[in-house]
Amino acid sequence: MAPNGRGPRGPRCIAIVGPFQSGKTTLFEAILERTGTISRAGRVTNGDSVGDSSAEARAHGMSIEPNVATVEFLGETMTFVDCPGSTEFLHEMRNITPVCDAAIVVCESDERKIPALEILLRDLEEADIPRFLFINKIDTAAKRVRETLSLLQQASRTPLLLRQIPLWKDGIAVGFIDLALERAFIYREHAPSEVVEMPDGEGLREREARFAMLERLADYDDELMEDLISEIEPPRDRIFDDLSKELRERHVVPALIGSAERGNGVTRLLKALRHEAPTLTETRARLGIPEEGAPLAHVMKTMHLGQGGKLSVARVMRGTFHEGDMVLGSRGAESRVASLLTMVGSNTTRRGEAGAGDAVGFGRLEGIATGDSFASGKSRPDTIVSPAPPEPVYAVALKVRDRKDDVRLSSALAKITEEDPSLVVQSRPEMGEIRLLGQGEMHLRVAVEKLASRFQVGVDIAKPRVAYCETIRLPASARGRHRKQTGGHGQYGDVMIEIKPLPRGEGFAFEDRITGGVVPRQYIPSVETGVRDALKSGPLGFPVVDLAVSLTDGSYHTVDSSDAAFQAAARLALAEALPKAKPVLLEPILSVEITIPTEALSKATSLVTARRGQILGYDGRPGWAGWDVLSATIPEAEIGDLIVELRSVTAGVGTFSTRFDHMAELSGKPAEMVLQKAH
Repeated sequence: MAPNGRGPRGPRCIAIVGPFQSGKTTLFEAILERTGTISRAGRVTNGDSVGDSSAEARAHGMSIEPNVATVEFLGETMTFVDCPGSTEFLHEMRNITPVCDAAIVVCESDERKIPALEILLRDLEEADIPRFLFINKIDTAAKRVRETLSLLQQASRTPLLLRQIPLWKDGIAVGFIDLALERAFIYREHAPSEVVEMPDGEGLREREARFAMLERLADYDDELMEDLISEIEPPRDRIFDDLSKELRERHVVPALIGSAERGNGVTRLLKALRHEAPTLTETRARLGIPEEGAPLAHVMKTMHLGQGGKLSVARVMRGTFHEGDMVLGSRGAESRVASLLTMVGSNTTRRGEAGAGDAVGFGRLEGIATGDSFASGKSRPDTIVSPAPPEPVYAVALKVRDRKDDVRLSSALAKITEEDPSLVVQSRPEMGEIRLLGQGEMHLRVAVEKLASRFQVGVDIAKPRVAYCETIRLPASARGRHRKQTGGHGQYGDVMIEIKPLPRGEGFAFEDRITGGVVPRQYIPSVETGVRDALKSGPLGFPVVDLAVSLTDGSYHTVDSSDAAFQAAARLALAEALPKAKPVLLEPILSVEITIPTEALSKATSLVTARRGQILGYDGRPGWAGWDVLSATIPEAEIGDLIVELRSVTAGVGTFSTRFDHMAELSGKPAEMVLQKAH
């Protein structure tokens, strides 16, 4: 039994999310310290935190992948998953939160971070995740808590419910009043707050704030509304039942206050989670997972630890798994559970089994990736949740420093994309490139660092090449004659061709206009093959498109003509005709939709025009007050670092999507620069 006499309600899994630098990892450390899991909270800036322990996270001073820790609090097991806050790593959260029982959204009174907070809250709303707000850095807040709540409400479509108000002394928050308990607490550094008598002069402020909380709860409880109208004090147990019920039904988002760095407000947060967060039974119901069936789990994160092998962090949604169990993944892969591990950051403890509700590390589940589900037994399970990866917005070309690493690069890339589905690898043999695409400069920088540190594959990165083409402006004609005598059978092929431009986007057309059999029928396909081969590189050095080629005349030799000879003749003819037809460079133009907060619209417009872009228009983002969608066309050559500058002018939240639109002529200085670089 737990210390309060109630039976445990099963292991919980809680996600910690929030905008970049809001204090998530600091709160994660404070929770570990308060629950006795560690003796002293580490600091990200000192490099001694349990979370962000990887070399890449330490180097950049930020979360770049989830941190996981299982703790015991008042007789109950809770696993906390600290999710990265940067927009570039947001997809990590989307694979985790759906199978969590609730989320803690760490935020602060900072107007600049409201758009990022809105993105996070919208994700949680759409995934239907119960959530608490933890208003952090209350000790340094410049705004009063009601002003802060009003500011934060702009980011949430669900009403925020203030559960605590701060106690101020000389303009500094030194404690809080719990509106449900009607008790005052004084903060203590890195220790639970101390209950004190209600300070003089705070009674009126407490009653007003408490009545506002009860009024909001009464919107969903007619009996409570009647009590308030009749000025009857409702029983405290019913208030707590209502608080729990309205959280679980997603009617409200409870807001608590504190300072993660000082450990203030952490105990009350843990108690609220313990009493009010949904249980696994309710989470299963939300996800539509039947109570009965084979043991089932969902992979929240995959990690390849170099010499440590593969580790899949998964939450058991039903049943019990044991070491050695055979499991079947949702994509059909069969694997054996090599080990089961309780995790506290990078520290692990071996365990024999994992039961329903546990979030643990599964060793070496080959063929089962982040976002997959798996079950024991012979039936292949459906994927529990499958969030679509976001469209890539930044790309680099990779080149191994040592040719011996070519094969290892392919294997390493497969592993990092298995870890992180928002990374995409593209092989572009026609461009001589392997590309890595992702959510921004830092996202790809971290991926490249992992290639070196975890897989010992050193790569250099470069800007991806642009798929320029060329076409012609005028018709032209030319003869190509291939004759070679080397003893025995010779080689002979002779063709006359005419070329003419086609409308943009038409591609290539071949027409046979031979009469009188001057070129035998069996050699006509060879002529077309030779022409197509010659179109791979025109006079400017790029593939030739949007032209028609007509075979009009030719000759042959009964003994020396062959497929190869006519292919060679066609190549010669086209090589002579193209320079006469006034070749011109073409560049790909992309249709771009840029999503930004409204106040950044003018800056985004300037970014587009500075990139030779054309503004097509803008409109409000459907369902998102205070956001706009800007439509434009931009040359592919100018897209490269657009996301870097866009994020810079939008506090990290701007993004865009692209699709190929058309090819357009490129002339003048830009064309000269492309040709100089190509040659």
